[in-house]
Amino acid sequence: MNHFLDIHKTDTDQLRAMIDGARRMKAARGDRPRGAPDDQQPLAGRMVALIFEKPSTRTRVSFDLGVRQMGGQTMVLSGKEMQLGHGETIADTARVLSRYVDLIMIRTFEEATLLEMAEHATVPVINGLTNRTHPCQIMADVMTYEEHRGPIAGRKVVWCGDGNNVCASFLHAAGQFGFDFTFAGPPTLDPEGDFILYARDKGSRVHIERDPVAAVQGADLVVTDTWVSMHDPQSARERRHNQLRAYQVNEALMAQAKADALFMHCLPAHRDDEVTSAVMDGPHSVVFDEAENRLHAQKAVMRWCLGL
Repeated sequence: MNHFLDIHKTDTDQLRAMIDGARRMKAARGDRPRGAPDDQQPLAGRMVALIFEKPSTRTRVSFDLGVRQMGGQTMVLSGKEMQLGHGETIADTARVLSRYVDLIMIRTFEEATLLEMAEHATVPVINGLTNRTHPCQIMADVMTYEEHRGPIAGRKVVWCGDGNNVCASFLHAAGQFGFDFTFAGPPTLDPEGDFILYARDKGSRVHIERDPVAAVQGADLVVTDTWVSMHDPQSARERRHNQLRAYQVNEALMAQAKADALFMHCLPAHRDDEVTSAVMDGPHSVVFDEAENRLHAQKAVMRWCLGL
């Protein structure tokens, strides 16, 4: 069963094959209209369940469109429409959905929900996001970096801000793809130690640097993410802003990285909080290429899951 649950749970060769496949599918589309089907229809006759306990723009649109481009159909389900973990156990929901659909993507809060779904499903399950990790995003990010600058192995990636779920998956990717990773942020928001140990055990150099200017010296890629979650109360938002203000990615900070360094943000961005508009719209930024590549990377993930 080819579940795609986290980057560190999939072999490096298979991850590389997915990214190579994503690039081929993107190139094959050429100049055709955005919603036009692919020449190949590997998901013809297949049904994919897209479950959203957390709301979404990019994840929902990119998965839905990707399935349709490959000839499949989607069933989009929200947490309000299901009895996921409430009136019915997650295990039973997984068993029932497996009788109806060929593939399940779930975007949820707790990692335990994802793992229980995968344990009991008899069809592949994809992690569309949990509070701990966001592997599909990082597949798109690696693809985007390599489109612009070639192999990411041996490069220096710097994360500025909160050691959140996207940061966690970047650490997994550092171990799998062989790049170095520097975290720049306050100690209260450090990434989990297990994520750091994983990357180091795989041979990546991982550094924790409190000074953002020192952190970005020699960086090939600078990455940030929103400082607050949509579910954070106002008091938490203010506290995080106070902790993270020094780690804003602005033109002065980007000037300390390599001259050809790239900037990424998984979006949505709170412009002029974690990143200035000058950087978002500037010459280093590839955020919209990154957003587009969610579509192509996830199509490759789905094909891998289904053995196509």
